[in-house]
Amino acid sequence: MSETIDIDPNSAGFSPSRLAEAVAFAENHEIGWSRNIDDQLGDGEFEPPPWNEILGPTKPRGGPAGVILRRGRLAAAWGDIMRTDMTFSVAKSYLAVLAGLAVMDGLIGDVHERVAESALDDQFSSTQNRDITWQHLLQQTSEWEGTLWDKPDLIDRNRQLGADADNSRKGQHRDLSRPGDFWEYNDVRVNRLSLSLLQLFRRPLAEVLAERIMRPIGASGDWSWNAYRNAQVSIDGVSMPSVPGGSHWGGGLWIGAQDQAKLGQLILQRGAWNGQQLLPKSWIDAMLTPCAINPEYGYLWWLNTDRARHPAASAQAAAAVGAGGNTILVDPAHDLVLVARWLAGEALDPLIAQTIAAITD
Repeated sequence: MSETIDIDPNSAGFSPSRLAEAVAFAENHEIGWSRNIDDQLGDGEFEPPPWNEILGPTKPRGGPAGVILRRGRLAAAWGDIMRTDMTFSVAKSYLAVLAGLAVMDGLIGDVHERVAESALDDQFSSTQNRDITWQHLLQQTSEWEGTLWDKPDLIDRNRQLGADADNSRKGQHRDLSRPGDFWEYNDVRVNRLSLSLLQLFRRPLAEVLAERIMRPIGASGDWSWNAYRNAQVSIDGVSMPSVPGGSHWGGGLWIGAQDQAKLGQLILQRGAWNGQQLLPKSWIDAMLTPCAINPEYGYLWWLNTDRARHPAASAQAAAAVGAGGNTILVDPAHDLVLVARWLAGEALDPLIAQTIAAITD
């Protein structure tokens, strides 16, 4: 990615006027969330009281913001792209990056290894949990059972996603399947993955991410990854925060659109940056391989298999997605990275379509 701050749609192969229309569309389609995140979460955005108790810090959000890169060049930007806002489940995709580093370092020899083999606690010792592998956690097929940071996995059982989601049974009992046999978007289980990665690295994950990924790609030093107030663990006699894979109950990754775009560009470049392989190409390929029981999901990245999620994008496109209209879209076929923040859900596909339609060469 070019380090220039100049916005030049022509050199990125866009029609300036058509790309300007796409940007205006994004600016005019802000999500209907309160700008006070406390209000949004307190109103039961994800579940009613008492399960919606906020455990981590929060901050008011900014307005719509975004970045469009093509050929590694900055083609468009809108809003305050440096503002560090909460980013919700986009953080899950960063956990997948950290898992790739663990594989690269030999801390995970194979994703089919049982997590119990390296766990520093007993939460993988039960009959239900003992056969869970790293791949199960990464694909959200683990069916892990337990309570973490005062939140039981039951909270997100029967959870549905999307505009027509029926969450009337969310938080109600569902008989668990064997690990690998059932896909479910469950934030408690993702937080368990984060804790398990912390136990491997024996260092705060934000430190690992900063050292191995964010600094090498030239990200700002403004981002932070914030833990819940009760998510502290002792490893080797040192107290460390275990960060969440989202902002469901507060906390999470707070970051700006420009830094998000750089992470997207790293994925687009299959883990390479300025001649250095920060992540193995093989990990990028594995991360973006469809899950057998949910082909629209890889390792904590959403996929566009058969162009089912985003018809205007290529089938090779992948996205890090978070509540509140937060998206990092990576489309290798178009050499494109699109970051949108606080965008209304129904506006994402039209924005992608308008952006791709603005490509001239």
